[in-house]
Amino acid sequence: MAGPPPFSLQARGATDVGRRREQNEDAFLVDLHTSLFIVADGMGGHAGGGTASRIAVRTIQERVRAAFDASPQSFRSPTVADASHLPVLLRLAVEAACKAIYGAAQEDPSLAGMGTTVTAALLVGRSAFVAHVGDSRCYLLRNGRIFQISEDHSLVNEQLKSGAITEEEARQSRFRNIITRSVGFEEEVQVDVVGMEVEPGDALLICCDGLSNMITDAEILEVVTGTRLAEAPERLVALANERGGDDNITVIVVRVDGTARS
Repeated sequence: MAGPPPFSLQARGATDVGRRREQNEDAFLVDLHTSLFIVADGMGGHAGGGTASRIAVRTIQERVRAAFDASPQSFRSPTVADASHLPVLLRLAVEAACKAIYGAAQEDPSLAGMGTTVTAALLVGRSAFVAHVGDSRCYLLRNGRIFQISEDHSLVNEQLKSGAITEEEARQSRFRNIITRSVGFEEEVQVDVVGMEVEPGDALLICCDGLSNMITDAEILEVVTGTRLAEAPERLVALANERGGDDNITVIVVRVDGTARS
């Protein structure tokens, strides 16, 4: 038996090099055809970081598109079986990206040590599945509140969870850019995958730490709920740059069921 029909979606993304970096090593994807949205924040310097993030986005999109082309109905009106298979598809796509990045680095010494964060959301029917590695983030905005769906794989978050530092110390820590898990640095990676039901009026926001380190969750909520979709990502990028733009800045905003005001 088919599941409920999907909500309509509108989405927009933006990326910027920021004010202190020479190159933009981020990559992002807004694919409304498959309802797949990805932010990848590359690391490895110069060619490495940008190469890793691009390989990640391309590989994940190719895997998801191949599954969509083989069975478009399972994405548009998924059955219970489809819904259980799709998070596995997303996890395997990220794992494939990890192997592809690692393999590219083995073939080219100039790319040695490259890797990337990945935060990918796949919206199917009335469900959203989020695959996550690193410290890029996915937020759910609902009924005037904001919730962080992903968990940061970072040294600072480990310190925070253990009680070694406070929230304020975490925000100011000089170690906040050290991540404990990435895609492509090693051949295999553990991928977090979470699923949730979406509701009319919801919004999802996916961003790199170049945004989340510079502005608060409350400010993200204010901009996304108070700004037209066509302007929200650029406004968030501009705000992060106003605060110093310490890193590349990338953000995607997804609105559910015609809530966009563009």
